[in-house]
Amino acid sequence: MTTPHLDVIVVGAGLSGVGAAYRLQTRSPRRTYAVFEARDAIGGTWDLFRYPGIRSDSDMNTLGYPFRPWTGEKSIADGASIRQYVRDTAREHGIERRIRFRHRVVAASWSSEDAAWTVRVEVGEDREVRTYTCSFLFLCTGYYRYDRGHSVDFPGREDFRGRVVHPQHWPADLDHTGHRVVVIGSGATAMTLVPAMAEEAEHVTMVQRSPGYVLSLPSRNPVAARLRRRLPTELAYRLIRGRSIALSTINYQLCRRFPRMMARVLRDRVAEQLPDSVPVDPAFTPRYAPWDQRLCVVPDADLFRALHRGEVSVVTDAAESFTEHGVRTASGAEIPADVVVTATGLEMLAFGGIGLTVDGTEIDPGRALAYKGMMFDGVPNLAWCVGYTNSSWTLRADLVAQYVCRLLNHMDRHGHAECRPVAGRAGAGERRPILDLSSNYVLRAADRMPKQGRAWPWAVRQNYLAELVTIRLGRVDDRAMRFRRAPRTRPSRRPATARR
Repeated sequence: MTTPHLDVIVVGAGLSGVGAAYRLQTRSPRRTYAVFEARDAIGGTWDLFRYPGIRSDSDMNTLGYPFRPWTGEKSIADGASIRQYVRDTAREHGIERRIRFRHRVVAASWSSEDAAWTVRVEVGEDREVRTYTCSFLFLCTGYYRYDRGHSVDFPGREDFRGRVVHPQHWPADLDHTGHRVVVIGSGATAMTLVPAMAEEAEHVTMVQRSPGYVLSLPSRNPVAARLRRRLPTELAYRLIRGRSIALSTINYQLCRRFPRMMARVLRDRVAEQLPDSVPVDPAFTPRYAPWDQRLCVVPDADLFRALHRGEVSVVTDAAESFTEHGVRTASGAEIPADVVVTATGLEMLAFGGIGLTVDGTEIDPGRALAYKGMMFDGVPNLAWCVGYTNSSWTLRADLVAQYVCRLLNHMDRHGHAECRPVAGRAGAGERRPILDLSSNYVLRAADRMPKQGRAWPWAVRQNYLAELVTIRLGRVDDRAMRFRRAPRTRPSRRPATARR
């Protein structure tokens, strides 16, 4: 029996996977492909997370696809709108027909003799094991673990009479109306949850061990609205998108080049929006420099408005344990609660947890050296889509997808069956984590995540304008990339139809 074969297997039907599929069928249309999605829905992260207030913290004019203008009224959009946008994109471009739901890729092994990946997939609820082969494997899995978030084992949890939930798996039956809520955490998830839950709760208390930087932005972009009224849709979108990219780039560069000045600017902006009862220090004075961790965006100052109304309190103290009626902090204070939300972070996972081997040798993600932030030293015909940490994810995801298509087309033109980055002496220097953030979720996983070097193409550039040149326009046949022609004989394969 022959094994079903595809030219490209895309893993993941989220924002990145749908974008990758679009680029494949428009930039490299002769290649067969399918999207394998472990879950039963399109949307990835935006389908998984359903907690109150879930929204983007990036401008949708850059988080959206460059080939499909975002036309929603809000630039900072809610999760349901983003999920629908991804699904509509997949349907309108025929990508939905190429997605195979409940196809969980668990392992992939590369054979240089066959110039192909053999991909092991668990299908359906019964996890029936099926095998496919492909010439190129494109991992659009992101780097978050989907089956669980980071959970802290607080002492006394079994004594607490209320309900404890984690944002990653929000229970549909949770009703917090009229209840006292404690949210443990100060990251983007907590900043989203707190004002959203305060709309129905009796009171919400955010307990933070240490504060983060907060930036209040309007959810509706007035400049974008004016341009849409006066210009054709495509032209308006290009101008709005370009403006958003420029502003976010300038903001990031200022923060990194002049951290003390920008820390004062951010702190002063927050101080202007706080009620007198909430001191900016320590509640909103971080101990790190701006963009050492991601900035938390607060749309329409919703958190500050809730603080002014007295619906929300901020406690800067470590949550130490549960009590029968709430949470006890390190200082000994007890905060009463009926519901406790442990917004304690996410778990990172390289390659979607897929076990990779090359000619029988297992690939250790923690030792893998990233090439252009997407491929890996010694690993052929594989790309992993990772977006920016300092800007919209999709900006880089689309660059990666276009690069993969350029690489595949180059291989077609020259009769190559294999492309393999090789670091050589360039891989002997100091290695750093692939993500340049000091956030706890990044530090916890540093040993298990791929690394980057000090110089291009082995260093990751968190700069869209620079990578627009080096990734989108730069050579694919540079000195680090090795190509090999197809073997004379290949095992028999039958094309795999792209069905759902």
